[in-house]
Amino acid sequence: MVSNPFVPRYLISREAELQQISDILVQDGDFLLLGAPGTGRRTLIRAAATQVSARVLEIDCLRATNAKRFLQLLADTLTEVFANPNELALIQRWTTHQPIVLDQTLPKRARLVWHSAPSKEWALFQTLLELPQLMAEWLNCRIVIVFLNFPHIRSWDRSGNWETYFRTQIDTQSQVSYALVATVAEPWLQNSNLPVISLAPLEDDDLKPWIVATMASEGLQFDAATGALALFLSYVQGNLGDAIVLARRVWMDYCAFTTIRHERDKSDEEAIQAMEPGVVYAHHVHRSAIALIDDLSITFESLILLLPPSQVRVLESLALDPTDSPHARDYIRKHQLSKGGGLQGALSGLEQKGLVYGPKYGYRIALPLLDLWLKQRVG
Repeated sequence: MVSNPFVPRYLISREAELQQISDILVQDGDFLLLGAPGTGRRTLIRAAATQVSARVLEIDCLRATNAKRFLQLLADTLTEVFANPNELALIQRWTTHQPIVLDQTLPKRARLVWHSAPSKEWALFQTLLELPQLMAEWLNCRIVIVFLNFPHIRSWDRSGNWETYFRTQIDTQSQVSYALVATVAEPWLQNSNLPVISLAPLEDDDLKPWIVATMASEGLQFDAATGALALFLSYVQGNLGDAIVLARRVWMDYCAFTTIRHERDKSDEEAIQAMEPGVVYAHHVHRSAIALIDDLSITFESLILLLPPSQVRVLESLALDPTDSPHARDYIRKHQLSKGGGLQGALSGLEQKGLVYGPKYGYRIALPLLDLWLKQRVG
């Protein structure tokens, strides 16, 4: 598998947010981090944790389809992070007084296991959530527990008991900080003192130095005459995740193109020779972008099939006809959208899923490659 040389080795234009989160962690604080996929949420938290010498446990709530699965993800994360023999010995000692066993006979790594009925899952949850604080005390370190896609816990926590317990633990554990990661703010925050940090899409001027320097490190540069860099930036729209993916595709396609150049016929060879070596032209960027969304089409199709028809209609409308005012009467009539609560419900649902930015950023699609795919699909 070809590695990706375009993953940044440093934070891009998140200095203020980095300082804010680092200050919170130093004070044993907790926080909610908001942002669409691709805005660098995990990278930011990891960088802040490094600054304050904290250990990071990451749990993706999207992977937890029920309470049993959530418990196993939490347990596995603990043994992945605390994996050296001395740390495992501490966990082993802790399990002697718990209904949990540390299995160290597995070929790859140790794993916490248990045998209990579903009715006992709540007690196991409380027990497992105590372990990070104990490890922090025993190892004299700080720990950050990151819950990615935190609102997804409600897909199985229908009574809200687990989520409520999280909030109580946020205020009680002295050496463990909780980082809740989501796309939009939740109503319960109105009655909470939890700091909220929001990540906006990056500005083009912030992305330019990184992409130019990274391309140069691979022996490539954007052609100014054809506007290749401007086209690249227009495709990624400030989304670092999509920028990384597209940059890698441009690089790979260019390498493949130059490798097979001698297999071309004479007319193509003359065209190749007319292009300066190591220069990425606008048509390279466009061709790579189209090829990339073609590769992603199955993923995007699957996503669309999971959405309600009203949300799909709004997505398609925003892709073909971007607007800051989707509630305008003319826009609703033009795209045959639902009126009133139906339209607002569709917009809110898309915003919660991280697919659309809300009014703060102009009701645009938050995933630029999805936006490009929709334009190609329905345009």
